[in-house]
Amino acid sequence: MPYKLSTTLRGHKGDVRAVCSPRDDLILSASRDTTAIYWTRQSSDAAFTKSQVFKPGQRFVSSVTYIPPLPEAPQGYVVTGGQDALVNVYNVAVSSERPEYILIGHEQNVCSLSAAPDGTIISGSWDQTAKVWKGFEKAYELLGHEQSVWAVIAIDPSQFLTGSADNTIKLWHQNKAVKTFTGHTQAVRGLALIPEIGFASCANDGTIRVWTMEGDIVHILSGHTSFVYSLAVTSRGDIISGGEDRTVRIWRDGECVQSIVHPAISVWAVSTLPNTDIVTGCSDGLVRVFSRVEERWASDEEVRNFEVDVAAHAVPAPTVGGVKVNTLPGMDALITPGLKSGDVKMINNRGVGEVYQWDGIRHKWEKVGNLTDAPGTSNKQTFEGKQYDYVFDVDIQEGAPSLKLPYNITENPYTAAQRFLERNDLPMHFLDQVVSFIQKSAESVTLGSSATAPSDPFTGASRYQASQGAPASSGDFMDPFTVSSLPAPLSTAEPWSGASRPANNAAAAASPQTQSAAKLPVHTPHLFLQANIPAMQAKLHQFNDLLRQEISASSAALYNRDLSYLDDMFSFLTKISATPPTQPNFPVTPNHIEVLIHLLIKWPSAQRFPVLDLSRLIIAHAPESYAEPEFTTRFFNALFEGAEWSQPWTPLPLPKFRETNILLLFRALANAFKDDSTIGDGAWIKLIFEKIQQAPYAAFTKPQTRMTLSTIYFNMSCRGVREQLDPGLRSALLALVLSVLQNETEDAETAYRALVALGNIVYAAKQFNSPLQPTQESSARAVLNTLPATFAADVRVRNLSQDILALL
Repeated sequence: MPYKLSTTLRGHKGDVRAVCSPRDDLILSASRDTTAIYWTRQSSDAAFTKSQVFKPGQRFVSSVTYIPPLPEAPQGYVVTGGQDALVNVYNVAVSSERPEYILIGHEQNVCSLSAAPDGTIISGSWDQTAKVWKGFEKAYELLGHEQSVWAVIAIDPSQFLTGSADNTIKLWHQNKAVKTFTGHTQAVRGLALIPEIGFASCANDGTIRVWTMEGDIVHILSGHTSFVYSLAVTSRGDIISGGEDRTVRIWRDGECVQSIVHPAISVWAVSTLPNTDIVTGCSDGLVRVFSRVEERWASDEEVRNFEVDVAAHAVPAPTVGGVKVNTLPGMDALITPGLKSGDVKMINNRGVGEVYQWDGIRHKWEKVGNLTDAPGTSNKQTFEGKQYDYVFDVDIQEGAPSLKLPYNITENPYTAAQRFLERNDLPMHFLDQVVSFIQKSAESVTLGSSATAPSDPFTGASRYQASQGAPASSGDFMDPFTVSSLPAPLSTAEPWSGASRPANNAAAAASPQTQSAAKLPVHTPHLFLQANIPAMQAKLHQFNDLLRQEISASSAALYNRDLSYLDDMFSFLTKISATPPTQPNFPVTPNHIEVLIHLLIKWPSAQRFPVLDLSRLIIAHAPESYAEPEFTTRFFNALFEGAEWSQPWTPLPLPKFRETNILLLFRALANAFKDDSTIGDGAWIKLIFEKIQQAPYAAFTKPQTRMTLSTIYFNMSCRGVREQLDPGLRSALLALVLSVLQNETEDAETAYRALVALGNIVYAAKQFNSPLQPTQESSARAVLNTLPATFAADVRVRNLSQDILALL
């Protein structure tokens, strides 16, 4: 019999990220609405009801598991993990309001949990570790993964499996890794034990792999068209998978025998009841149960309503190839059966494009959606040469330049939010606030498929990579560390909510507003401060070890005292960037900078990117370490040499590693213009401007690089508002700003930041009674009169251009 809807559990107000169903009468669910729900039923034919609601705190609950009854807990324990980095353990028989135990040790989101019958708990986290807890105290810390640990299983009290965003799976005996399983090409998201065989794993590469414990691959299951997030195994041995393609698939003997489409963007989690029923948790906030036993099926009306919801889910044409309806076969094509469950066929039904999927068990084509043109095709907005349904303007700080947020209503809002945060160097912990803003701002949002070019909202897809020089990205540069390392501007309030946070670790703030230009003058520079310091340190040591092993390159490696200087800098940065920050017990000195200069000059070009990124942080947090004028000049010359500035600028595009190095150089230079930075005689600024003038603007082919270059000028202009610049410096800055505005024709954000810089320069000229030269004013007017037409869709550019013209 096929699986059909059995019941729908309504109670959550946000995405259901985890489900657990240890008994036929018990289901646990965890949600982004900050709660976990304990669902029970009195008998096999009774309905599940909400028995208890657990609210560990104000952050999202990401994972949940269950410990069977123990003498001190006759109804067992519910265990939750979430963004607060805590593991909370509730004694079901005592209270759902206060956890009986709070397990402290993780540093980031606890995204996976599993428990053995004796009460042993294993937790996995974005902090790249798994931890084993016995007697509700930490017994082991499992170290070895290089990225987030997304999946964990307690095989028994002393053996564990972990799956990670580093694409690997590890088998542990107590705290020792005894085997590493490799094969997935992207982040491993789920694991499930298969009795008498081994285990199954799923990943962002869209595949499911079945392994023996010895490491042999039994099956590679392909069928999902996007990320596969979760796995479970029924008591009959069927494998159940759920993913971003909004399907749950049932696999038997290496074949997909049934695919259940959901009317939601993502199927985040699946589990199975002992009676073989399937439980799913989805992005629509619902928990659903499916059964293969007819007596447990929902009423015909409920099943029909579910199928209508699925069929009403519009599938935009671009996600399935952009085909024209009139070229599709008619309904007669449905006479031919599919080859296997999950096969898709597009049909022209009297001029309406419909999408059908083959159900191998019921041996029929099921309608799963209508084929439509992408919403808003007639009213698209262009951003970076691509068309979007919406391009929002987002103000993140009073008076600072607003940011562009492009969004198509057919994409997962989390994908758009991640892209926005990465592009603008904002911390990833604002992901859900951005999603909320998108959902509230986009009217008539239609559920969409992310089948094309999926981009995971949470994993380390942008992790620090050595082999490619530049991280892979479907559209733009990603930060060369994990997504948690995205830099942010300094402020005293939190973006989107305005909630106060410590100034040393805050991102810029204010509620998003639409289509508003900055109010001149803008005083606060945009700095690149966030970083995954352990990942950066590990990468530098890795490269150093490789150089030591190469006879021809060993002289470039660090040894003894120089290596200790390197680690000193990381210790300094760890303390000063902690939350709350702690005062380092030693300063960064010129001796430390000498180490950076050595690495920037001596190391191979493709291995310089972590050195440039470390320099970015040192420039921001320890400017006194290179304050002597001659030493400043040496350091900044070394930074440009690290980015191969004197090398030819053709052919274009430049090699990937060089593009990455230039991006990181620009971030470091932007940080040199902090509020408290010392201009001194201005020689170091003249050096920067002279060097930049040597490079043709066309060499910077990536929008992210050009935007960061524009940020350098913007930050310098903020200094020019606070103190009068030397006329020569102001002229050089103005020439560079005008060059951007004259040459930038694609990226509105790059142009806008340069435009704010121009506004600051013009404002300061009035403020300090130091007017621009006639030729400078003429060039500025020419740009201001033409720029709004170049970026006609950007109201900020038009409004700010008018404001600056008024100042002139």
